[in-house]
Amino acid sequence: MSHSVVITRTTTTSSGTAVFLNTGYMSSLGGILKFFQTVLGAVCTGLVGYYVDRDAYGIVFIPRIFFLLMAVTFLITTFCILLSSLLSISSASILPKTLFEVIYHLLGFALLLAASLTLLIKVADYKRSYIYEPILAASIIGLVNSGLYLFSTILAFRSYRGIGI
Repeated sequence: MSHSVVITRTTTTSSGTAVFLNTGYMSSLGGILKFFQTVLGAVCTGLVGYYVDRDAYGIVFIPRIFFLLMAVTFLITTFCILLSSLLSISSASILPKTLFEVIYHLLGFALLLAASLTLLIKVADYKRSYIYEPILAASIIGLVNSGLYLFSTILAFRSYRGIGI
């Protein structure tokens, strides 16, 4: 018994790089939430970061640093998740089904809520300070952002369990 085998070799070359954006992710509820979490995190970081060295040990220094630490931490991580979901269709489809998203958003909710409430309560004692209003605004925006993380936690849990939206 003899067999005939034909081997065909094809070489394809391309120049340049193609960057594909998963623009459909930004129209999904998860994408919209991550976008707003990133924007609100950047606003909080900007407001508190601008005043971090002014009146350094006066108006609620330790709560401001804790708030800034939490805002920056979740800003960077949320931006990384958003960017990876925009640049990779597989990331956008796999990440929401993992336990990582549930734990991450739950921690984001709890830590941002704690930092925002601490800052909000402490800043109320310093109404006459010139940085009162920006710090108050940052803590309120942080509360709104923690609410977005709570909503993301619920969505991530439902996606992890395989329950539709």
